[in-house]
Order: sequence, then C-alpha cells, then structure tokens
Amino acid sequence: MHSPDASVRDYIQLHLVVLSWGLTAILGKLIELPPVDLTIWRTLLAAVGFVMLAVLLKVPLRLPKREALALLGVGALIGWHWTLFFLSARLSTASVTLAAMPTLMVFCSVMEPLVDGKRKWRVSELVAGFIICCAVWLIYQVEFRYWLGFSVALASVLFAAVFAVANKHLAVRYHFSVSMSWQMTGGLVACVLLRPIVSDDFAIAIPEGRDWLWLILLSMVCTVAAYAGYADLLRRMSVFTVNVAYNLEPVYGVILAAAVFGQSERMSPGFYAGASIILASVLALPFWNRSHARN
Repeated sequence: MHSPDASVRDYIQLHLVVLSWGLTAILGKLIELPPVDLTIWRTLLAAVGFVMLAVLLKVPLRLPKREALALLGVGALIGWHWTLFFLSARLSTASVTLAAMPTLMVFCSVMEPLVDGKRKWRVSELVAGFIICCAVWLIYQVEFRYWLGFSVALASVLFAAVFAVANKHLAVRYHFSVSMSWQMTGGLVACVLLRPIVSDDFAIAIPEGRDWLWLILLSMVCTVAAYAGYADLLRRMSVFTVNVAYNLEPVYGVILAAAVFGQSERMSPGFYAGASIILASVLALPFWNRSHARN
C-alpha cells in the first residue's frame, strides 16, 4: 500500500479527503432541504467552485460539443446518485447508507467488462461479490426496519458505479476542474428536471439559517476541496493506495455519525457484522488481485 514518492503529509491529506467524503451523509441529514433540492444546491455551488478554480488556474473551460455533452451526461448520473444517497440517509440512518457504499467496487467490477471488451471478470471479484451479497442479506435480516433506506442506498451505489465506469476514460482527458465543472452542471440540470417528477411543488426550496453553513461545507469542502486534494494526490501516490484508503470512507462516516447523532445511529451487532464483512471483502480484493497479478 506504500507509495515511494508519497510523504507523511500526503497520507494525512489522503485521510482528510476520505474523512470529508465520510462526512457527506451526516451533512445530508443535518440539512433540512428535501434530497433533490439539497443536490440542486450542492451541484450549483460546487459547479461555481470548480469554475472559479479553473479560472484561477487559467485552464480553459471550453470543450468540443460532443465532449461537453458527454460530461454533462455522466454528471447527471452523479446528481441522481447524490439524490438517492441523501434520500437513503433520511429514510434510515447515516450508518445504514454508508454501509452500502463499499459495494461500489463490486458493481464496477461486474459492469466494466460489459463496457470494456478487453477486461474480463476475475474469479476473486466474483467471490467477493458473492460474499458481499451474503453480507447484504444479513443486514436486511437484522435491520429490516431500514430495508427501504438500505435499498435506496444500493440503488444510489448502482448509479455511482455506472458513473465511475462511464467516466473512467472521459474525465482524464481534461483538467479535473474542467471535467468537474461540466459534470456538476450536468448534475444540476438533471436534478432540476427531476424535481417536478418527485414533487408537486415546482419551486426549489431556499436554504435558511444554519443550512447555508452545512451546504457550503458540503459543496466547497466535501466536494471541491476534497476532489482537488484527491486529484493532487494521484500525482504522487498510486491509484491502488488511494483506492484502498477510499474504502475507509464508511468507517469514518459511521464513527462521525455516532458522534453527531448519538443513540439514533446505534445499530444491532448483526448490522456491524454485515458491514464489516462488506468492508473486509472490498479492502482485501485489491490486495488479492495485486498479489495474483505478480504471479
């Protein structure tokens, strides 16, 4: 997991980035806006932040029409992912929502060979997928009261997986501030179009009071600054190292949720067993693949 060119400061930065991502479910529960409105404001503020960053770095935002439309399209996926993510936290708890997030790697492993004909399914990924399915079943059994929230969280992960696979070869062509500016705009437009479908009220809710503070923290720190830090780390650290650390997001998130919300975030031992199995499977998978690739 060690990257030769990385310093102690880089590892601290990496875990701060992961910690900020783990904070998103907590902020989603603290902000009193409906999930779609929350995502509209998050994508709007984040888009402004990334555009300002691109201007500051003197990176041109103009793209060929086809590329711009592609980035807007994958941005719609991330907008819908966030909407379902926040909805899940409202329907259940932040811990339940975060427990579903590590399944992203397995969804991506299953989808990618379908999109990229060069990549084949690996036995290790299929085994990990089976183990995770068993752990998901365990969580449903012991925390059935949150079945709807957990199901919405899994649907959210599915959108995130489609986004990750579609975005793999697209976003790397441009500076992250440019691709994220277009993607946040795509997410914004997609959620604005979604709102009349999920609500009878056409007016977008306006944040009030402390919601502004949480929104700025969510969009500027947990989105713009976190992704900028992530992109910066990839210049000095291996993708393997960063991805392994990324899977610690639910651990940080569950700890933060318990600290912020207290008793309401306390789950049954069976839940933590299922979540631990999911996390352990996802953390072990890259090490397994790496060791077998050397043989």
